[in-house]
Amino acid sequence: MTRGLLHWIDTRLPVVSAARREFRDYPMPVNLNGFWNFGAILTLSLLLMLATGLTLALTYVPNAGLAFASIQTIERGVPAGWLIRLAHQTGATLFMGALYLHIFRGLYYGSYKAPRELVWLTGMALLACAMVTAFAGYVLPWGQMSHWGADVITGAMAGLPVVGPTLSHLVLGDTHLGDVFLHRLFVVHFATAFAIVGIVVVHVACVHVAAPNDPDGRDPRSPRETVPFHPYFTAKDLFGLALAGGVFTALAAFAPGIVREAANLAPANPLRTPNDIVPAWYFLPFYGLLQIVPSKTLGLFASLAAIVLPGLMPWLDRSPIRSARHRPGFRIGMILMAAGFVTLGLAGAHHLQGLWGIAGRIAALAYFGVFVAVPFARRHPS
Repeated sequence: MTRGLLHWIDTRLPVVSAARREFRDYPMPVNLNGFWNFGAILTLSLLLMLATGLTLALTYVPNAGLAFASIQTIERGVPAGWLIRLAHQTGATLFMGALYLHIFRGLYYGSYKAPRELVWLTGMALLACAMVTAFAGYVLPWGQMSHWGADVITGAMAGLPVVGPTLSHLVLGDTHLGDVFLHRLFVVHFATAFAIVGIVVVHVACVHVAAPNDPDGRDPRSPRETVPFHPYFTAKDLFGLALAGGVFTALAAFAPGIVREAANLAPANPLRTPNDIVPAWYFLPFYGLLQIVPSKTLGLFASLAAIVLPGLMPWLDRSPIRSARHRPGFRIGMILMAAGFVTLGLAGAHHLQGLWGIAGRIAALAYFGVFVAVPFARRHPS
């Protein structure tokens, strides 16, 4: 009966046959490694955050005087509310971590090269949208760290030349952080979350049109070098999701300090500055750049450049060789870039104190130096 119903639907709207063609029988390179599991992890994390976010929105109040109290109501009064919120926060941590690794895989294996430029650009759009969503979500609880983190970002935004004051007023809606700002952030959080869903759909469509890249950086030359997505890669993705589930459980149960900050368990107080203003871990590299550059305006430009430059890689990197496996110099550059990104985060967490100041500046040079050097790298295989 089910088969007959599916056939009836498919003859009128061929969604079933399209799903079989694109997700069951779709040919995949046989040599894909574990880095290709992050797409499935990101998809499941996104679905989890959408489900938990919609549930949290039923109780949350986007008002500066009531937001923190509504979070306490969710935690203590709503059945399993503490678990729903913890799952939402842990899902955000898992999503951002998987997204960074997913993008690094694309850089390392040259997934941005022709004919996959649109795959790369939609992926970078996903990163930008995810960061806006994560920032808005970080502010919504309206705890101490939420308030002062928003104060740092809006202050830097106001320092932008020409457009800064207008942009700051558009975001704040007032002369200070308050009800209008929080309500606008709530709308932005939801709007960008659903925009991410649309970007993911376009991203997957681009992948299926261009075909996935592989670790060797070459397209399959014969059908013998591919296997259908199901059952081979569904089993592989399920294994990856099981591992991600273990990481999710470990973060939620044993590392709550990574998922949520103790300072944010106190309500926002604009008259009392926290001793240590530190954003969520996935913003720390950009926070480090804000501290390294003496000017707030230039620091904000440096942080934006750290996101924009990877998006320009299809045009910066003109070598015909895709994968870093076959480019020793580029491989070293990718390792330096990743190490620089991590070190910037650690330096930002330590506020550039002591040797962290030197390490942060070296890390910034290593990170940006890769993008400066790539256009001058060898263009032809030796």
